Amino acid sequence: MGIGDERDSGTAGAWAALGGAAELVDRVRFAGAGDLEEGPLPVRELARATVSVCGLAAGELAAVRGGGAPGDAPPLVVDEGAVATAFVSERHLRVAGRAPVTFAPLSGFWRTADGWVRTHANYPHHRDALVRALGLPSATPEALRAAVAGRTAVEVQELAYGAGGLAVAVAREYGEPQPLVECVRPSGGARGRTLGAAPSGRPATGVRVLDLTRVIAGPVATRTLGLLGADVLRIDSPGLPEADDAYADTGFGKRSARLDLTSPGDRAVFEGLLAEADVVVSGYRPGALERFGLGAADLLERRPGLVVAELCAWGWTGPWAARRGFDSLVQAGYGIAARCAGGGAGGDGVPGVLPAQALDHGTGYLVAAGVLRALAGGGGQRLRFSLAGTASWLVRDLSRAVGVAPGGAYEAGPWLRETPSAGYGVVRHAASPFGEWAVGPSRWGTDAAAWLPR
Repeated sequence: MGIGDERDSGTAGAWAALGGAAELVDRVRFAGAGDLEEGPLPVRELARATVSVCGLAAGELAAVRGGGAPGDAPPLVVDEGAVATAFVSERHLRVAGRAPVTFAPLSGFWRTADGWVRTHANYPHHRDALVRALGLPSATPEALRAAVAGRTAVEVQELAYGAGGLAVAVAREYGEPQPLVECVRPSGGARGRTLGAAPSGRPATGVRVLDLTRVIAGPVATRTLGLLGADVLRIDSPGLPEADDAYADTGFGKRSARLDLTSPGDRAVFEGLLAEADVVVSGYRPGALERFGLGAADLLERRPGLVVAELCAWGWTGPWAARRGFDSLVQAGYGIAARCAGGGAGGDGVPGVLPAQALDHGTGYLVAAGVLRALAGGGGQRLRFSLAGTASWLVRDLSRAVGVAPGGAYEAGPWLRETPSAGYGVVRHAASPFGEWAVGPSRWGTDAAAWLPR
């Protein structure tokens, strides 16, 4: 089925937002079936559109590195079964046969005196902050349920955030419109390092990506860039924990090290990595990296030819911009959870969720697409994405343009792989829509903080 069909306009919209040439969208074709059982919102359309634009951007970069122009990108076939499987990759993960732990006992929806609140307590420090904020006698669902029942949802939200925890009142209306992507080329027109030819199917070969992201959206972007050939090095603070299961799912295609930027020695190592990077992808709240002199403006002033891609939860302006957030919280705070409730938008049923953490995965593929397009254009570009921007696109543009169309049942089996890994043994995982990773992930934070030889 071609992109000229009305329901494929999601790809055209996302590609236009990324600045791509409209005529390239006609080269996309879809195969197979990929019904995500999406409910009232067009999640399948979001999934295949974000993967499609990533594939188009990879084709542009391959064409440029082959001596051609971006418009020489080849036709692209997107298998919807591969897309649907990849969008729930964390559910398919098995480490030594064990299913992953996705949500902790204190993460979920809780009824308040005036509605509902969504909490996120998967990390120990967020759980402990929630316990402190609400004065829970124990870290149990029963204690949390009792504590919020007599408070308003906003009261719980603000108490939790004030203590460093995470809770969001379930909004009954959609949030304010947000851009899907913001692309800025700084004045001066600086360009990055000239990239030579690349092997077939690996257009990002030789590109060094400094990965400053966590959880799902950013790591999905960087594991995709790694599959496409980039040397991806993820750097985390030793003081921030990471869940083994999360990294086992998103650690493909990259290496991982820990550096303390407040330590002079570790900061010197980081500066050395930065000096040789072609791309920086960051997933911290606005202002978090600026205090280290590592905000996008700082980086581009020092290295005008860099590609700097930033993503956050709630958008880059407004009162929530600096708040922490996850896909589940943005769904709640943006009005998606209410739309998916048993009683529909504004109904009395328990709030619902999308059939996948689609804001995370979709934003991840959009970030990868933006980076690939920026590299094809010579570098020297700043890109901004947010989960709220992807949510806004889903509930407004996609819902109006395409509605919800049945995708047909699919089997995940053909897209599941078992791959040996240095860190986790044999890992069963979802394949990428763009090919195969040669090896599984190393253990989080155990690699050398150094680039591979070119």
